[in-house]
Amino acid sequence: MAHTFRSIATKSILAALAATCTFALGGCNMTAGEKPPLEGAAIGGDFALTGKDGQAVKWSDFAGKYRIVYFGYTFCPDVCPLDMQNIAQGLRLFRKEHPDAKPIVPIFITIDPERDVPAVVGKYASNFGKDVIGLTGTEAQIADVAKKWAVFYQRRDEGKPDAYLMDHSRAAYLMGPDGAAIALLPAEQDGKAVATELAKWVN
Repeated sequence: MAHTFRSIATKSILAALAATCTFALGGCNMTAGEKPPLEGAAIGGDFALTGKDGQAVKWSDFAGKYRIVYFGYTFCPDVCPLDMQNIAQGLRLFRKEHPDAKPIVPIFITIDPERDVPAVVGKYASNFGKDVIGLTGTEAQIADVAKKWAVFYQRRDEGKPDAYLMDHSRAAYLMGPDGAAIALLPAEQDGKAVATELAKWVN
C-alpha cells in the first residue's frame, strides 16, 4: 500500500470528536433509535472552492440536501478510486431502494490542488457518476476546508516534482441538509455497506 490511512483517519477524527462526544456511555454509540454518531461534532463549515468549469462553488449551494464529502486526489494509485467506487455504488443501491429519499450530493475535494486543476478534478469526479462534484482551490483554500473537516494531508518528499504521492486521512462524511455532520460512511468496505449506512440516516 502506498498510503497509511486508517491510523491517520482515526487520530484526526477522534480529535475532532473529543470535545463534543462522550465515548463511554454517551450519545456517540451507533445503535438503533439513538442520535447520529457525529451529531454535535465540530466537523464541516462554509467554503468557497472551484468547480470543473472554473466557477466558484460554495457550501451553501447545497443547502437542503444531504452531502457526502470525501477528500482525496486524482493521482491516488489505490485507496481513493476504490472508496469513490464504493460510494458511487452505494448511492446507486440506496437510490434504487429509496427512490423518494431526499437528494444526496457526492462531493470529491482534492488535497492536491497543484496538480488537480478544475478540469482535472472535474473529469476525475465524473468517472464515478455524472452527479459527483469535483472541487479544487488554492492551497490556502484547501488547507482551510481540510481543517474544518479534520482531514490530515501531507505531500511526500521523494524528489519527484510531478510524480509525488500524498498521505492523507481516509473518511467519507455524511452531512445533513442543514450542513451538520451525521456519520462516517464505510467507503473502505463496499457499496452495500455504504447503502446500508445511508438508509439509517437519510429520509
